[in-house]
Amino acid sequence: MLEYVALKGINQTTQQQLGRQLAELHQTRQDYFGWHHDNFIGSNQQRNTRDNNWVNFWQEQRLMAQLKLASENGYTGKIQQQGEQLCLLIPEFFSSYQPQASLLHGDLWSGNAAADAEGRAIIYDPACYYGDRETDIAMTELFGGFSADFYAAYEEAWPLDSGYKTRKTLYNLYHILNHLNLFGSGYLCQAERMMQPLITEIR
Repeated sequence: MLEYVALKGINQTTQQQLGRQLAELHQTRQDYFGWHHDNFIGSNQQRNTRDNNWVNFWQEQRLMAQLKLASENGYTGKIQQQGEQLCLLIPEFFSSYQPQASLLHGDLWSGNAAADAEGRAIIYDPACYYGDRETDIAMTELFGGFSADFYAAYEEAWPLDSGYKTRKTLYNLYHILNHLNLFGSGYLCQAERMMQPLITEIR
């Protein structure tokens, strides 16, 4: 059983509150990346085996897991070649950045954020694990719906590393690959377009 909450849209004040409270959520730390069990991202399984190395975790349990599923779904060729190249290059994106293991919502798009009847910010339908907080912020940018007030409030509470602007594409690729595996080939070209600049960025 779940508590019933009457939801409404988020306004400027709620956006600011959401930014501050998300930063507070991310301050909940762990000494490993992952979760105490696997869960789901949409209807696809999301692996969460504990790992002390974020690069290994993101390579194996996020991108490579989705690429393997894509291959099983018949998406071979260019996307697999690009994916293999990119996975080998992932350590380069973290040469000067060591993320902490923060508690994440894990599926933070605008459809999973609202306000209650009193105007308090609420997020729901999570796919929780401990990981780099940038992954949550990146997903808020993927489909839009979060205002400048949200980002300003988050940055005031806990500023992002300058390398986030590049890594956000790496992080959002996971969700686009997941959408490819959930909803079909309409996401194939987008996944390929995201991978090539990341490969070029390092090479």
